[in-house]
Amino acid sequence: MRVVAAVFCGLMVLFALVQYNDPDALYWGVIYGAAAIWCGLAAFRPAMISGRGRTLLLGFLAIAAFGVVWYWPKTPGFWTQEVWWVTETAREGMGMMIVFIALIIAWLTLRKSPQPA
Repeated sequence: MRVVAAVFCGLMVLFALVQYNDPDALYWGVIYGAAAIWCGLAAFRPAMISGRGRTLLLGFLAIAAFGVVWYWPKTPGFWTQEVWWVTETAREGMGMMIVFIALIIAWLTLRKSPQPA
């Protein structure tokens, strides 16, 4: 699971970097950056995340779940390239879905890691 978390960390960093020309780049950069940090900690420093840190991760996971519902694309066929290539709301919705998956990966990785004493 740590390898998967590391891959998602890299993916979230790339997502954050490609926001440079987006009008709301800071907003989405923070969202992707937070997911990258959690995945990076889960992959490379799981012992750093204590009980409170794991609770905080669950809070981020809950916020991301809300974000998935909030940003769920209303465009029919949002998953097809013809739609998301031209529809910003479809891309944002799928981005939130990916963030949610990344945070689930981080949480699952930490569940399999021993908790620090």
